Amino acid sequence: MKEGEDSARETATELEFSLTDVSHPFVGASAAENCRFDLQEMIPRTGGRYAEFFHISDADPATILDHAAAHESVEPRILSTYENGGLLEFSVAENCPAVSLAELGALPHDVHSVTGDGRITAVLPARYDAKPVVEAFLEEYPDAEFVAKRNGTPFRPPFGNGKFQYVVQNRLTERQREVLRTAYDAGYYDWPRECSGKELANELDISSATLSQHLHNAERKLLTVLFDGQTSRG
Repeated sequence: MKEGEDSARETATELEFSLTDVSHPFVGASAAENCRFDLQEMIPRTGGRYAEFFHISDADPATILDHAAAHESVEPRILSTYENGGLLEFSVAENCPAVSLAELGALPHDVHSVTGDGRITAVLPARYDAKPVVEAFLEEYPDAEFVAKRNGTPFRPPFGNGKFQYVVQNRLTERQREVLRTAYDAGYYDWPRECSGKELANELDISSATLSQHLHNAERKLLTVLFDGQTSRG
């Protein structure tokens, strides 16, 4: 459903999993540093990658960066630091439970880890059968445990409609709005994705690198507003 009014009425099935395997960077780093990870946003990138934005509490972001960089599956970087924590971006393509759930059609909306106890809660449109999603996920990640299934959960957009429209119209350039709108309409941000980055670049008659630049700059502006007041640059 693309219209906000229809989406507000759509319900979902919540699927909750626990993970304790320290080979997952957000679990392992939280265990090593006795800290908390909270996934704030996950955005598809070109080349099959995803950008995951983690809020870190009770730890030095530089130390977390070192832990994450030791994992071949993630490319981490610090976006901002503040008292007792920071905001980090993890660029991932494989061996990531949240990405796997997204590719299976279940949108992660709560991903966190506290001192090595990882939790992922994902939402699946109620019209879809949850059983094959759960089975496929547990087959890929046998270390995970299926905790709970909850029916009738409403979808919750990350922005209120009025604020979102203000941000789009006043913070993004006309070209950024065009690229984002085309990506959205083409299903680039759907789970599972309906349009690849290459297909989207061809539709816009631009290179994949230019597409990535436009999307990254637009998404960063939206994320800056999302975290405004919560973080300060360091």
